[in-house]
Amino acid sequence: MSRVALPSKGPLLSGKGWTAFFVALICVCALAPVLNLLVPAGSALHMSDYAVALVGKIMCYAICALAMDLIWGYTGILSLGHGLFFALGGYMMGMYLMRQIGRDGNYKSELPDFMVFLDWKTLPWHWTFSDSFVATLVLIVAVPGLIAFVFGFFAFRSRIKGVYFSIITQAMTFAAMLLFFRNETGFGGNNGFTDFKRILGTPIATQEMRMTIFALTGLTLLGFFLFARWLIGSKFGRVLQAIRDAESRVMFSGYNPLPYKLTIWVISAVMCGVAGALYVPQVGIINPGEMSPANSIEIAIWAAVGGRATLVGPILGAFIVNGAKSWLTVAYPEYWLYFLGALFIAVTLFLPNGIVGLVKKWASREHKAMPDEAQQTPAQRAVAVEQGAEPSALAPLPVQPEGARA
Repeated sequence: MSRVALPSKGPLLSGKGWTAFFVALICVCALAPVLNLLVPAGSALHMSDYAVALVGKIMCYAICALAMDLIWGYTGILSLGHGLFFALGGYMMGMYLMRQIGRDGNYKSELPDFMVFLDWKTLPWHWTFSDSFVATLVLIVAVPGLIAFVFGFFAFRSRIKGVYFSIITQAMTFAAMLLFFRNETGFGGNNGFTDFKRILGTPIATQEMRMTIFALTGLTLLGFFLFARWLIGSKFGRVLQAIRDAESRVMFSGYNPLPYKLTIWVISAVMCGVAGALYVPQVGIINPGEMSPANSIEIAIWAAVGGRATLVGPILGAFIVNGAKSWLTVAYPEYWLYFLGALFIAVTLFLPNGIVGLVKKWASREHKAMPDEAQQTPAQRAVAVEQGAEPSALAPLPVQPEGARA
C-alpha cells in the first residue's frame, strides 16, 4: 500500500517577504524617528507630528484588520462586533492613563474629573488595579479575551454561524455601547476618557514619547503578522481553513471544530484589545463611540478591500481606506460615507479577492504569457544544451515518481 506524502512545511516568509519585512522594520524603528526628531521642521523630508499620529493610528487599525482576516479569511467567521474588543482594550489603557493624571486635573482630586463632577467619593470596584501598569497590561489581554471566550463558547457550541452569528456580534457590540454611555457605569459616559498627562511617569505629549509609542505600535503589528503567518502555516491553521471550506467534512474526519474556532476567536479578540490599548495614548481619547456598529463594519471592509486570506491584504486595505478617509473627510467631508459604501460595493462585485487577489491574478497572467524558454528551469536548459536542442522547443521534462527505481 503506497503512502501519501504530505507537503513539507514551507518557510515562514519567502526571500522577498523577509526583505519587505525588514524594510518595514527599518522604516518604523529608524527612518520615521529620524525624520520626525532630527530632520528640521522646515525640511521637505520632515515627518510632522500629525503624520506620526495618523500613521500610528492606522497601524492600530491594521492590527484589527489582521485579526479580522484570521477569523473571516481563514476560518469563515464574519464578525461585525470586533469594535467591542478594540474599545475594551482602549478603556483598560484609558483607566490607567486617567489615574496617572493624579491631582493635575481640573478639580485637583485623586479621583478622575468626571467622578468628582458626579459627586463620587471613592473609586468603583473595577478601578481597583487601574493605577498599576503591569495589571493594566494583564487586563488589556484578559478582559477582551475573557468576554470573547464566554460569548464564543456558547455561540460555537450552539453551532450559530453565517449571517446569524454576524448579527449577534453586532447586537452585542451595540448593547455594550449603550451600557458604556451610562454615567453610573464609571466609564465617563458620553465623554469617555481624555486629557491624559503621563504614562509611566513620563509626559505623554512629548515628541519622544509619541515616537516611542509609534515604534511600539509598528513592532506590535509586525510581530502579530509573523505570528499569524506561523499560525496559518501550522496544522492548526490548516484545520481552520478546512473548517472554513467544509466544516461538516472536518467533523466527519474526527475533528471537533469548537476548540479551533474558539481559540482563533479569542486570539483575534486579544489582538484587537492590544490595538485599542496602543490607539488611546496616540489619539488622546476613548469613548463609547468606538463601539459603534459602523466601526466594526469598517474593520470588515478593510479586510475585504485588501484581500481576505492573505494577511498582507487586510493591512494594505486598512492603510488605503483610512488614508483615503483622512483626505476625503477634509476635502469632501459630506461625500465620505458615499465613497465608503461605493468602495465596498465595488470590491464585492468586481474584486471578490481584494486588491492582493487582483495583483496575484495579473501576476499569474503575466507568468502564463511568458515564453516557454523563460519558464524552463536551469536543469531543463542544461539538458537542452547537451541534446543540442533549442530550449523553447522542448516540452517540460518528465518527473519521475517518488520511490521509483531506474
